[in-house]
Amino acid sequence: MDFLQLAKDRYSCKKYSSKVISKEELDSILEAGRLAPTAKNLQEQRIYVLQSPDALKKVDEVTPCRYGATTVVLVAFDNNNVFTYPGQKRTSGAEDASIVATHMMLAAQALGVQSCWLNNFDPEKVRTVFGLPENEEVLMLLDLGFAADGAGPLANHNLRKAISETVSYL
Repeated sequence: MDFLQLAKDRYSCKKYSSKVISKEELDSILEAGRLAPTAKNLQEQRIYVLQSPDALKKVDEVTPCRYGATTVVLVAFDNNNVFTYPGQKRTSGAEDASIVATHMMLAAQALGVQSCWLNNFDPEKVRTVFGLPENEEVLMLLDLGFAADGAGPLANHNLRKAISETVSYL
C-alpha cells in the first residue's frame, strides 16, 4: 500500500472487538514511535502501554472514549528535556510527542490495527491517576485494536477542504 492510500484509509475507530493485538504488532507500532524525529533528537517522549484490566479501568475513569480497545498507549513527554525555541515562548514537547503518536497511528494502520487519538480527558488527572512524575506532561491517549463488526469511519471522514483553502504560496 502506498503512503497516501494508507493515510486515506486510516480513520478514528470508535468501536473495537475484544481481539488483542499481538506482541509483535505492538512492538512494531512502538518501534515506529521510537524512530520518529524529535527536536535536537532529544527523544523526550514517554510511552506507557496500558493493557492490564486495572490500567484499562483507570483509562475508563479518565475518559469515556476507550470504545472497548484492548490496548491504550499513553503518550507523554518530559518537560525537563525539551528544546526551547528562540524567544522562550514555546518548547518542542507537544509537537515531538505528536510526531511520535502519529508515527504509531500510521504504523498501526499499516498492520491492520485500528486506532483513535483521544483528547477528551484532563491531562493532569491522567498524570495523577497513572502516577506519572511531575515533569511529564500527558499529550494523548491512543486506542489500539481491531475494529468490531459494523465499525467504520464517521460519515464526515472523507470530507476534506481543497488544498487551495489550506495552503498558501508566499
